[in-house]
Amino acid sequence: MTAQSQLAPQETVPDPRPRPRASGARLLRTLAESPEAGVIIACVVVFVVIAAKAPTYSSVANLQVMGRDLAQVGILAIGESLVILTGGIDLSVGALAGLAGILAAWFNVDAGLPAPVAILITLVICAAIGLWHGAMVTRLNVPPFVITLVTFTVAQGLSLAITSGTPINGIDPLFSNLSAYYIDTVPVPALLFVAAAVVAWFALERTYIGRQIYAVGGNKEAARLAGIPTGRRITSTYVASSALAGLVGILVIGRMNVADPSVGPGWELIAIAAAVVGGVSLFGGEGRIAGIAAGAILLELIANGLLALHVSPYFQQVVQGAVLGVAILLDRVRANYFGRGRR
Repeated sequence: MTAQSQLAPQETVPDPRPRPRASGARLLRTLAESPEAGVIIACVVVFVVIAAKAPTYSSVANLQVMGRDLAQVGILAIGESLVILTGGIDLSVGALAGLAGILAAWFNVDAGLPAPVAILITLVICAAIGLWHGAMVTRLNVPPFVITLVTFTVAQGLSLAITSGTPINGIDPLFSNLSAYYIDTVPVPALLFVAAAVVAWFALERTYIGRQIYAVGGNKEAARLAGIPTGRRITSTYVASSALAGLVGILVIGRMNVADPSVGPGWELIAIAAAVVGGVSLFGGEGRIAGIAAGAILLELIANGLLALHVSPYFQQVVQGAVLGVAILLDRVRANYFGRGRR
């Protein structure tokens, strides 16, 4: 064989180096298809821009405040997202968090129970309410919007009835310790949010039950025919959502050192906003914990940033509503363009 014949095959081998333009297009397409990447980038941009205009925004003290606020928003958003992944909705989480704080304080102050016992009983009651939601939705086919709206109204009324509209004072210092303690410089509530996110991530993405929850949200009838216990999976998400709302209520009264019956209602909208901003589809079956956590962080960065920039607090709800609207629009545009999320 001649040297020319040996070199001939090498002349037809394509250049293995990727073309920069094609690689850039693939990167842009990947970012566009991934709502999590977009939200994470938005978090970085918002933080840098506001920190440049308000020096106190990036101070340690303000970051600690944001960490406590983030626990409130983020834990509610995680619970809400679990329900949305199955194609449902939970409108009761805000009022239920408020009621949980009232119950924990009442058990501790009026009933004289130790704080740990009061916390445990409160969380069990909240989980039982979630079980009731799941039973009504799966066994009686009550629309999730309706049954959770009923709980929203009842919980708000119970909070006022138990307290007669007067805050409960004199709660055990353990409640405030949960919100005031630090590990190094990180507030304990922020660590609880991280722990809740890690547990939810593991359950959804590393367990068989998590894959079944996604399947139920994607197509409930197909999941049922495949042998998935759809009723139990849906019920478990409502139980988790209500229990996490109870945890938030306990953290809030510890931070305020008082149980106020006016606290809670309205938080469900922020939780839904964080979930949708993080890429959770309102049709169910789509969304990841990383995006949900990033969505909660983005909303907190914006809310705290408006205060740091001395923007009137009355505009915060306007901004949150606008962010939610833009997130829903982008989610539908992305779903239609890339052929995802069609029902």
